[in-house]
Amino acid sequence: MTDLSVWSDEETRPRRRRRRKKSRGKGALAVIIALLLVVGVLGGGALLAMGGLHKLKDALSSSSAPDYPGPGQGDVLIEVKSGQTSADVAKTLVAADVVKSSQAFIEAAYANPDASKLQPGFYQLQHKMPAADALAVVLDPSARVQARVTLPEGLRLDETLKRLAKETKLPLADYEKAIKKRAGELGLPAYAKNNPEGFLYPATYDVQPNATVDDVLTQLFTAYATAAEKAGVERTKRTPEEIVIIASLVEAEARNAEDFGKVARVVYNRLEQGMPLQFDSTVNYALKADKQIVTYEDLSANSPYNTYKHTGLPPAPINSPGLAAMIAAVNPTPGDWLYFVTTDPEKGTTKFTGDYQEFLRFKDELKSNQ
Repeated sequence: MTDLSVWSDEETRPRRRRRRKKSRGKGALAVIIALLLVVGVLGGGALLAMGGLHKLKDALSSSSAPDYPGPGQGDVLIEVKSGQTSADVAKTLVAADVVKSSQAFIEAAYANPDASKLQPGFYQLQHKMPAADALAVVLDPSARVQARVTLPEGLRLDETLKRLAKETKLPLADYEKAIKKRAGELGLPAYAKNNPEGFLYPATYDVQPNATVDDVLTQLFTAYATAAEKAGVERTKRTPEEIVIIASLVEAEARNAEDFGKVARVVYNRLEQGMPLQFDSTVNYALKADKQIVTYEDLSANSPYNTYKHTGLPPAPINSPGLAAMIAAVNPTPGDWLYFVTTDPEKGTTKFTGDYQEFLRFKDELKSNQ
């Protein structure tokens, strides 16, 4: 065993001694630093318990960033754009005189753990607000300023445009002009043949305050394209336009979701046998009406949409179908049905058959429930 206390070379002794002295110096310095850290942690323990490292940092380095005392005055609309950081938003707020300095807003964001949840959109704030108050507004999703427009399935084009005008506060005449002259530029598919009926997709839309008529219509056409792709509208033997026409008939005729595929099958079966569809919904479209029961006089309407007088599909969709109706048009339920009757209008109960005599019995059942 080597005895480290015995030196065989006198010349190495001083060098080793010097290294040991240097090591002791480093050790002493480490002890001092460790003690300082312990004191710092113990001193900041209460702060950590109250708010974490962010508050500790704030406490240790007081800020003198210029800030408004509040409460604020007037109104100003601010846009938070996608991908912006708190520093980007701070610049926007300073430029609009919402907060006094970027630093005040950045510090408020640094101290708020929810600052990472900032969402893009428009927010109504005030001039000369305290930075913390301004931050609280832009972090509140319910404070976003936007119009929410809900378009239910089955609306006709004219009904859709009227609802859009009402909810977005943009002139109906502007919608009518845009849909007539610029529909193709705004996203109407080429196979629609310049007829936007059926392609303003039914859904709920958030419309920003600075949105134009073109912006809104583009939203609807874009949503249609997404739904059509999902349903497979362009991946069938029939043309996409025919699929949307069939989907619009399904949307108008089916009362319950479970009947969509069956109604679609009736359409296909009648087309294959050369039978007229004889749908009241197409007569209503021809008359621009919404009658529960059409009359014999109505059935004589001279219109290509009158499927009592004309075989085949109507020339265009009769409403805007939703995704479920599109899927049914692409993948109808297998069956030999040629007729259907909603025998209980209140409950929406619909019965299907391929037998004409049974169809007549269903009609009698309907009469007894009216």
